Amino acid sequence: MESITTAIKWFAAVSGTIAALMVAVDYGRKTTGWGFVIFVASSIAWMAGSLLSKDAALGTQNVVLFAINILGVYRYLIRKKNV
Repeated sequence: MESITTAIKWFAAVSGTIAALMVAVDYGRKTTGWGFVIFVASSIAWMAGSLLSKDAALGTQNVVLFAINILGVYRYLIRKKNV
C-alpha cells in the first residue's frame, strides 16, 4: 500500500508542477485553463494521498485548492471572456 501512496503523491507533485508552469507562462486563456484542469487532477491525487497516509492537513489544504482550481477552470475554459 505504501508504494501506491508514494506513486499517487509523485503524480500529484509532478502534475502540480506542470500546471503551475502552464499558468505562469501565460500563453493565453486556453493554456491557463488547461493548467487549472491539471491542478484539479493534482488536488484529487493529493487528497487521495493524504487519505492513504492519514495526513489531515494536506487533505484539508487540497480540498480548498480543489475548489479554487475548479473556479479557475470555470473562469478560463467555460465562462465567456468579457469584452
